[in-house]
Amino acid sequence: MDALLMKLFSSEKEEMYILNFLAYFMAFMAACTFFALLFMNVPYGRYASSKFGFPVNVRLAWFVQELPAFMVPLCLVFWTSSAKTSQLPNQLLLAMYFCHYVHRSLIYPFLIRGGKPIPFISFILAVVFCIYNGYMQVRYLSHYAEYPADWVTHPCFLAGSVLWLVGWLVNVHSDHILRNLRKPGETGYKIPRGGMFEYVSGANFLGEITEWAGFALAGSSVHSSAFAIFTVVVLSSRAVAHHKWYLAKFEDYPKCRKALIPFLF
Repeated sequence: MDALLMKLFSSEKEEMYILNFLAYFMAFMAACTFFALLFMNVPYGRYASSKFGFPVNVRLAWFVQELPAFMVPLCLVFWTSSAKTSQLPNQLLLAMYFCHYVHRSLIYPFLIRGGKPIPFISFILAVVFCIYNGYMQVRYLSHYAEYPADWVTHPCFLAGSVLWLVGWLVNVHSDHILRNLRKPGETGYKIPRGGMFEYVSGANFLGEITEWAGFALAGSSVHSSAFAIFTVVVLSSRAVAHHKWYLAKFEDYPKCRKALIPFLF
């Protein structure tokens, strides 16, 4: 894979320039997405539309679209001269990334019960994003990121790591609650209860936002920060849309429950 990278980039300096450009471009796209989502919902799940292409089986779509976020980084770590993987801060940050995507690509898709098909365009955009972000995050961490030897004891790393862990646990637990809302043979939507769903409608989204915010704090790079910003934009919009949908759908929906941030929003 080193040979491929050498064909794509004339030097490490050029590749680092591209990695930085990708991060700033992702932040720019986050701003564009924010304004676009003021007028529409991300078109999958209950907001899926035939305008965005033919439907793709939900399990197949989640598996295929998330797999590049695992496989591309795996290749970068094991089949390139990843100069920084011997450094403890880099190892721990890579472990955070892989922990999420091992679950998201290899476990989560096969636990899905029912679920609406994903429109083809939404599916393709997800594939592109996972390749883009997987390369950007892991190439930077495995080959370029420089941290002080004592970075793992720095308050940013410690606080970020705790946030990441809490967010990951909330995300996984919330997904478990959503999967088990309906008993075998039941159809239709139900009000999620338990865990962080007692406080917010988008508990799974809150978990993932917290997770990547923690990752960004622990990594303290423009690359991880751009990913966190993009995640906040997309998932906060989805949480608000879900909250409004629940309030309209269920007369007995808890009025004290917020959309995304407990007690506040």
